[in-house]
Amino acid sequence: MAYTVTPTPAGPVGSQYCVCKVELSICGQNLLDRDVTSKSDPFCVLFMEVNGKWVELDRTETAVNNLNPAFAKKFIVDYHFEEVQKLKFALFDQDKSSTQLYEHDFLGEFSCTLGTIVSSKKITRTLLLGNGKPAGKGMITIAAQELSDNRVITLSMAGRKLDKKDLFGKSDPFLEFYKPGDDGKWMLVHRTEVIKYTLDPVWKPFTVPLVSLCDGDMDKLIKVVCYDYDSDGGHDFIGEFQTSVARLCEAQDASPLELECINPKKQKKKKNYKNSGIIIVKSCKITRDFSFLDYILGGCQLMFTVGIDFTASNGNPQEPSSLHYINPLGTNEYLSAIWAVGQIIQDYDSDKMFPALGFGAQLPPDWKVSHEFAINFNPRNPFCSGVEGIVQAYSACLPHIRFYGPTNFSPIINHVARFAAQATQQETASQYFILLIITDGVISDMDETRHAVVQASKLPMSIIIVGVGNADFAAMEFLDGDSRVLHSYTGEEAVRDIVQFVPFRNFRNVPKETLAKAVLAELPQQVVQYFKHQNLPPINSEPA
Repeated sequence: MAYTVTPTPAGPVGSQYCVCKVELSICGQNLLDRDVTSKSDPFCVLFMEVNGKWVELDRTETAVNNLNPAFAKKFIVDYHFEEVQKLKFALFDQDKSSTQLYEHDFLGEFSCTLGTIVSSKKITRTLLLGNGKPAGKGMITIAAQELSDNRVITLSMAGRKLDKKDLFGKSDPFLEFYKPGDDGKWMLVHRTEVIKYTLDPVWKPFTVPLVSLCDGDMDKLIKVVCYDYDSDGGHDFIGEFQTSVARLCEAQDASPLELECINPKKQKKKKNYKNSGIIIVKSCKITRDFSFLDYILGGCQLMFTVGIDFTASNGNPQEPSSLHYINPLGTNEYLSAIWAVGQIIQDYDSDKMFPALGFGAQLPPDWKVSHEFAINFNPRNPFCSGVEGIVQAYSACLPHIRFYGPTNFSPIINHVARFAAQATQQETASQYFILLIITDGVISDMDETRHAVVQASKLPMSIIIVGVGNADFAAMEFLDGDSRVLHSYTGEEAVRDIVQFVPFRNFRNVPKETLAKAVLAELPQQVVQYFKHQNLPPINSEPA
């Protein structure tokens, strides 16, 4: 299986981005029985090691009264070829409705790298307790599938005149979808929600990857089973049928597809048996769920602009205490940030010509303050050739300008936003703009900056802010809408979070790749989010 993309002249793709998603299916065997009056109600939690700590990524549903569960919920993990991704699978017996794991009984865990699972495709291992001893006879099976096929299927299902299974009321029906596994057994793919007290259920539309449902083979037989839900986990069988995605696709909004739900035992016993109800496919749509890599491979260019803070608070660049002082090694925090971000992004821009702008300085000959000037002093052509060109222009301009103030961000944000707005007129996923602002402190024009960011959130544009020095960066954290939605002073909300802020001081003593990863962490999803919101597929994409 190929996980890396060979660079081509059309535009190399850096391996630091996720090249594919991997879907992990989890089954347990012979789990410990922690319940006195019944069997355990297990669920599985997936953790990934991040900076030496286990961080929860996701958890499955709970399987009621079941020591050999096959979980319908799949874990989908970004697979990075160049990283050791340590995973831990922990099973618990659900005792309460609490989300806190210490409230539930521990059934055992298993740890390994994602690479181990991917290279084996399917592994079965012993579950261990906290003391490292086996958790009884408990085993876990993890199967991996590469989700390289980006097609997804959205199904809207209903039922009519289903068999009544409850003595004192109607049934509580739900559906389960299965595909044939490599071992010839049916493998659970998806379970719908339960619709209470009805023989004519209408389930919510749901979307699953086509690879999950039928391994991407539209003609492969799949099995749909209808059950009546019981809270003790002993669900009553209503009926089933086999079909294929190709057949399901015959359903249109105007003409739904009707399939008979058959109970084979009843069919054998009763001569006049017709069916146990009808399952209706109201609609079936296949679309593509494009990834960041799809857009990059489709020819989307990342347009990189740098904005540099030349305000007086940085200190005299001639003195070693200044943030703009270039040390004997030929660097400073501004240059380190430019290199860290630029050397990655430049791979995604074919001409590698980047505008480099400054703000907060007085310029010759009349020494007027500018908040948007070309650091190569050529306003008609502010482009620098590659990251090296930005570094050269930066070093060359330092002796010729006077550091001043205030620290205004909005002019540079609006400058890049004008180009991003022009790009939207093409109505293709061809360009996405990234503005890197490097600054030493507090924003003077906060209201205007907030407004500029909110407006830019509607455009193909992201803003990365690197804070250098030891100032208070609370305002930058505020612009980075990870914890709350950013509002303009007019009250307008940002359509999406487009600002990523990192303080350079957190990365002074770590490998430079660490800063690049932190700074660019949210960028792929911001690119995808924008183009999806605009209903723009990658330029060279095939129809689903």
